Amino acid sequence: MMLWRSVVGKLWITTLLLVSFVLFILTIMLLEFFENYHINETEKGLTDTAQKIARILEEHEKEIGLEIAWELVDDFTKIVIIHKENEYNYSPNKNQSFQLPLSYLTEDKDLQKVFTEKKTVQKISPFSIKEEMDNDKTKILIIGVPLKETDNENGAVFIYQSLEVMQETTRTTTKFIFLAAGVAIILTTIFAFFLSTRITAPLRKMREAAFEVARGKFDTKIPLTSHDEIGELAIAFNQMGKQLKFNMNALSQEKEQFASILSGMADGVITFNRDGTILITNPPADRFLHNWYYEQEEGNADTAAVPSKVMELFQQAVNTEKEQVGEISIQGRFWVMIVSPLYNNKYIRGAVAVIRDMTEERQLDKLRQDFIANVSHELRTPISMMQGYSEAIVDDIAGTDDEKKEMARVIYDESLRMGRLVNELLDLARMEAGHIQLTIEEIEVHSYFQKIIRKFQGLAKDKGIMLEQELEGTEAWFKFDPDRLDQVLTNLIDNAIRHTPENGFVKVSEQMDERGLIIEVKDSGSGIPEEDLPFVFERFYKADKARTRGRSGTGLGLAIAKNIVNAHKGQITVQSKLGQGTTFSILIPRKNE
Repeated sequence: MMLWRSVVGKLWITTLLLVSFVLFILTIMLLEFFENYHINETEKGLTDTAQKIARILEEHEKEIGLEIAWELVDDFTKIVIIHKENEYNYSPNKNQSFQLPLSYLTEDKDLQKVFTEKKTVQKISPFSIKEEMDNDKTKILIIGVPLKETDNENGAVFIYQSLEVMQETTRTTTKFIFLAAGVAIILTTIFAFFLSTRITAPLRKMREAAFEVARGKFDTKIPLTSHDEIGELAIAFNQMGKQLKFNMNALSQEKEQFASILSGMADGVITFNRDGTILITNPPADRFLHNWYYEQEEGNADTAAVPSKVMELFQQAVNTEKEQVGEISIQGRFWVMIVSPLYNNKYIRGAVAVIRDMTEERQLDKLRQDFIANVSHELRTPISMMQGYSEAIVDDIAGTDDEKKEMARVIYDESLRMGRLVNELLDLARMEAGHIQLTIEEIEVHSYFQKIIRKFQGLAKDKGIMLEQELEGTEAWFKFDPDRLDQVLTNLIDNAIRHTPENGFVKVSEQMDERGLIIEVKDSGSGIPEEDLPFVFERFYKADKARTRGRSGTGLGLAIAKNIVNAHKGQITVQSKLGQGTTFSILIPRKNE
């Protein structure tokens, strides 16, 4: 079965069948030709012999003519010479069993023409060799020639021979023809197999080379062994491999370029196939999905799922074949989504979603609206208090020196608060202008964090809050500005303690990996409303909307902290759920100078 499937087997069997068919037709024609040829030659030979005998008997005396006639024939040929009706002679052959009766020769209608019409007759007639074997009839070739003797005008010479002799010759010839045909078929089989193998050898090499190309080895080449059609096919195959390599390299370059463009885009890109499965995402899109997973209860988030709003826009884009636009808010950030269908020729094969973070634009709009109000609010309270207490002193409302000193103390505290506010605004302005100066030192991390945490142990204990620390087991050194990072951690821990109720906890953890130093400040406080999360690092942000004195600060601490972390070329992020707590994460890279 495998041989029939192969090209070698098909060529070999086809050639063998074709040659066998030709040899079969040729054998049939040769057998027919030789059979007719032997009969014709026998007829001609017997006719010539009979005519010679007739001439000899006409020219010589009877006894001498008969002796000469008997010498002209062999043991397989019989002669009957009829002189008169009752005078005849049979040739004295050894095989006397094969002898035609005289009546058969004289009474047969065809043979009687020798006597009546004086012409030579030929007849092939079946005749039983022995009387007891009536069914065993053989064909006999009989030749009759008229005999004109001086005293008899109605004589005849009959010569006959069994066709078994010719059939034996034919059988011998047939055996020889079949032997030659068999030898020809064997030689044809060998030659056809050799020729098929020789023809298909380059094809097998091409098949192996095709498998190599399919495995990605486009440098595979087929040696050029001939200049016929197979050689031209080898040339075309080599050119195809070269072109495939060029096209694959071009596709690879385009893929790398496409990946670089996606990675460098500020907007998130998510590509879906027809059933809504995510195919490709870039880093901004990963951050978008990560925030959504966090909002869906971290431990149970399905990383293959997408926000329902995105899926809704995807279905609309696929069904309507039109671009869809929508908005979504996750973790307090605002995202605009544009979903467009992707086509494969005329059919939709999926969609691409471009996700743009519009939080900064919304923040800018909000800051423009709130900046004047925030500054006015922060300055109005201390100014009003200073004005009121100073008027009380001028008007001698305070009756005692202690009351005057208390009013002066309030005026002094509010002036310090105003000075601190102005100084922090100036520091923040310098940082945002890029004028911050860092003093980078190599610091032993564990002792540094333990020192900072000890500062707040008393405050945490007074408020009934558990202040925990989680540091890596091994001592490590890291380069950063200790004073500036102290300012950041002081602000984060102070905020966490101030916004955590009694019996809550504040946890400070630190670890290092290949990226750098990772710091987390986590609390079990009231949390930050989702709509306020995008603004926590902006100026004058306060979780306490009432701005109660003694609990709220100036609202500039987190903005300053963010600028200090950015000056270290790091990142600071926040995740929070209302009523569950807040986590601030800081990453200081190893190369921060």
